[in-house]
Amino acid sequence: MSAGFVSVAYVVASILFILSLGGLSHQESARRGNFFGIAGIIIALVATIASVSMGAGGIASIVIAILIGASAGMFLANRVEMTQMPQLVALLHSFVGLAAVFVGFAGYLDPLVTTHGAEHTIKLVEVFLGVFIGSITFTGSLIACGKLDARISSAALTLPGRHIMNLGALGFTVLLGAWFLGADSVTEGMFPLIVMTVVAGVLGVHLILAIGGADMPVVVSMLNSYSGWAAASIGFMLGNDLLIVTGALVGSSGAILSYIMCRAMNRSFMSVILGGFGQTTSGPAAVVDSDLTVQESSIDDVCEELSNSDAVIIVPGYGMAVAQAQTAVGEITKLLRDRGITVRFGIHPVAGRLPGHMNVLLAEAKVPYDIVLEMDEINDDFPSTDVVLVIGANDTVNPAAMDDPNSPIAGMPVLEVWKARQVVVLKRGMASGYAGVENPLFFKENTRMLFGDAKETVDKLLGGLRSA
Repeated sequence: MSAGFVSVAYVVASILFILSLGGLSHQESARRGNFFGIAGIIIALVATIASVSMGAGGIASIVIAILIGASAGMFLANRVEMTQMPQLVALLHSFVGLAAVFVGFAGYLDPLVTTHGAEHTIKLVEVFLGVFIGSITFTGSLIACGKLDARISSAALTLPGRHIMNLGALGFTVLLGAWFLGADSVTEGMFPLIVMTVVAGVLGVHLILAIGGADMPVVVSMLNSYSGWAAASIGFMLGNDLLIVTGALVGSSGAILSYIMCRAMNRSFMSVILGGFGQTTSGPAAVVDSDLTVQESSIDDVCEELSNSDAVIIVPGYGMAVAQAQTAVGEITKLLRDRGITVRFGIHPVAGRLPGHMNVLLAEAKVPYDIVLEMDEINDDFPSTDVVLVIGANDTVNPAAMDDPNSPIAGMPVLEVWKARQVVVLKRGMASGYAGVENPLFFKENTRMLFGDAKETVDKLLGGLRSA
C-alpha cells in the first residue's frame, strides 16, 4: 500500500476515534461511539500491516500476534465482572506503558536508524521520555490495579521524607538523561537508559502507594492520561502519525477527566499526587459521638414508606455494584413509576471506582437514561423528596464534608440526601467507606438503616412492594 493511502486511512481512523469519544460522552450514543472506535482500530491495523515492507513470514508474525492479543482481550473481557472494570482498566494502562518501554529500547537499538546531528538528539530525547513515561505508567498502573482489587492495602503509604525522595528520583533522572544524550555509543548509552527505567519504575510504585484508596478513581484517570502520552511518544519514535494523534487524544482527555474528578472532590491535582485523603489535612477528623445510636428499619416499613411516597431518589454506590443488585433496583424503579411515583437516581461524579460506573450498571438494568441525573442536577431536589434510598454509597453522601472543617473530606461536594424527609441506607454494617471516614448520616434523626446484603435486601423490597 502506498504512503498516500496509508495517510488517508490514518486520517479516517483519527476521525473515527474523535467521533468515538464524542459518542461515549452520552449514554444514548455510547453504543455508536464504541462502533466508531472499533471501526477506527480495524482500519488502522489493516493500513499499518499493509504498509509494512516485509515478506509473508513477517506479515504472518504480525497477524499471529494480533490474534493472540485479541484472544487474550476477549478472554479477560468475558471473565471480568462490572465491579472489576476499574482493575481491568488499570491493568490495560500498564500494558501501554510496557509497550512504550519495549518500543523505546527497540528504537534505540535499531541498527537501521542512522540519524545524526539535531535529528539524532531529538530521537534520543523521544526514546528517553517515552521509556520514562512508560515505566512509570507500567508500575504505577499495576499498583493501582492491586489497590482496586484489594490485593494491596488501600491506605496511603507515607514514608518519612517521601516528597524529597520523589524529587531526588526526578533529579537523578535528569542527570541520567544528560549522560544518555552525551553517550558516544549505543553500548555506553544503554547503562543510563536501563538505570533510568528502574528508577522510573520504582518512582511509579512509590507515587501510587502514597495515594489513599479514596483517590484511586482520580489515579486511574491520571494513569489513563499517562498511557496516552506514552502512546504518543511511541508514535514519535516510530514516525506514526496515527499513534501521535490517538495518544494525544487519550492523554488530553484523561487529564481533563482527572481535573473534573478533582473538582468534584474539592481537591487539587497536586494534593492527590502528594497523598490520599487524610494525609494533607490540617487537623484531625472529627469522631462520631459514641453515645449516638442508629435507628434500624425493616423491609415492611421501607415498603410502606416507598408506597406512600410521591417522590423517591435512589443513590447507588459501589456496594450496589459488588452485590450486583442493579437488576432488582431497576425492577423496583419500574414498579414504583408504574404506580405514579416519581423515581430518579442521583449519581456522584466519583461514585464507584470509575466515572460512569453507576451509569453503566443502571443502563444494564434498563433504567431510563432521563431519570439518571448527576449530582449538580439533583442536589437542589432533596428537600422536596419523600424518601431517599442510599444503596451501597458512603463517602459521597457524608454530611461531614459540609459540616466538619476538620474532616479529611471537608469541602468535597456530596449528595445532600439528609435534606429529604426520610433517608433509608442499605448497608452491610457500620464500617466506614473507602476513604476511611466515619459518616454522621447514619445517626441523623431522619435516617433509618436497613442492614444486610444489598442484593438480598433489594430482592426482599421488590417482593414486598409487589405484594403490597
